[in-house]
Amino acid sequence: MKRKIAVLGGGISGYGSAILAKKKGFDVFLTDMGKIADRFKSRLDEWGVEYEEGGHTEERILDANEVVKSPGIPDTAPIVKKIIEKGIPVISEIEFAARYKGVAKTICITGSNGKTTTTSLIYKIMVDAGRKVSLGGNIGESFAYSIATDRYFWHVLELSSFQLDGCYKFKADIGVLMNITPDHLDRYDYKLENYARSKMRITQNQGSADYFIYSADDPTTQQMLTEMDLDLRARQLPFAINTAIASGDGDAILEGHTFTATVGKKSVTIDTRKMQIQGMHNVYNAMAAALATLSAGVDPKVIKRSIYDFSPVEHRLEPAGKLNDIEWINDSKATNVDSVWYALESMTRPTVWIAGGTDKGNDYTPLKEFARRKVKALICMGLDNEKLKREFAGIIPAIYDCNTFEAAMEAARDAATAGDTVLLSPACASFDLFKNYEHRGREFKEWVKANILTNNEE
Repeated sequence: MKRKIAVLGGGISGYGSAILAKKKGFDVFLTDMGKIADRFKSRLDEWGVEYEEGGHTEERILDANEVVKSPGIPDTAPIVKKIIEKGIPVISEIEFAARYKGVAKTICITGSNGKTTTTSLIYKIMVDAGRKVSLGGNIGESFAYSIATDRYFWHVLELSSFQLDGCYKFKADIGVLMNITPDHLDRYDYKLENYARSKMRITQNQGSADYFIYSADDPTTQQMLTEMDLDLRARQLPFAINTAIASGDGDAILEGHTFTATVGKKSVTIDTRKMQIQGMHNVYNAMAAALATLSAGVDPKVIKRSIYDFSPVEHRLEPAGKLNDIEWINDSKATNVDSVWYALESMTRPTVWIAGGTDKGNDYTPLKEFARRKVKALICMGLDNEKLKREFAGIIPAIYDCNTFEAAMEAARDAATAGDTVLLSPACASFDLFKNYEHRGREFKEWVKANILTNNEE
């Protein structure tokens, strides 16, 4: 008799898990409380995966031998509580997919801030080095789908604390922890220690052949390394700007405008003034990426060239400008709730969120807790904003109804004050006001350049 697997959530991680389960011969059923994106449904249909949307058939879920849960669904969700009460194992896509990766190795990046840039940079370096590599986790393709459809020698994975919570036997061959700052505390009983312990799961199951890369400048990380009873057998590679460090296995240290990253007998020296990504936070990101790729055996010359060549990913959490301590971020590529979930997750400042467009039957429930904690104003940009306004009424303090691009941008400018981030992360298709998401992103960047940066520099 076939083992039964239920997949909760039909986003990127869910559809990939379902397809991998189908390929491996499981009796698989995918279920989503909201609407599943058409592109995911077409792939599920192609693989003959049974699925439902707009609700859960509980008896089928509770009949499963194992449940793969999408990271956006909390353990407090009623259906998850019932699964746990029945004693059915609940795991993440990462845990499930890793069972079938074979001899392939993983570079896994987690942290409260900087993980998307660091992950993207590591991926670029690996590609430039000619490695057969996939990009997954929070960005790129589903890890499970990559394993189901191709053979990679390396998987570069951006991992959230929620994904790590669902990992038990999974091991990062190269684990990177950028930092730990208060975030998602509602999912961790409002205790930083609980959230930090989830982040430290990046080290679990690592052995003496593996690497653990971390910030020696981050006080919470240092505290967890001191206080937790961790069986750290991996080779430790700290990176730092402000702390005097030394590790026999290697490290990365900034001196003046240059840093040198060393792993074993190999090292690379980077002049940070030659990097296209600026700011001290990006120095940390580049340090971590250099250590990770040196650990993976990449030639230092390739690492140096790739770091200098790297620029922010266009339309995906792409900085569009900063003035008077207000950041403008172009995340126009976020055309669904899943993508916006990751964007809002990464916000560390009060956020003016620009959303809207052609709604595809979105279920905004996964975004509401982030919106309550992080968003000070919602700028609805579309021809029909009623659903957005209705969904976030009483959650976001200020909501603006804008039927044109110009009106939305002016409202965002008026709503933002020093210390804020203005985030274009629409959750919707662009076809009501734009040709596509690229057009929308370019218009956003050009408006910021013309109306914010230029006008204020005069």
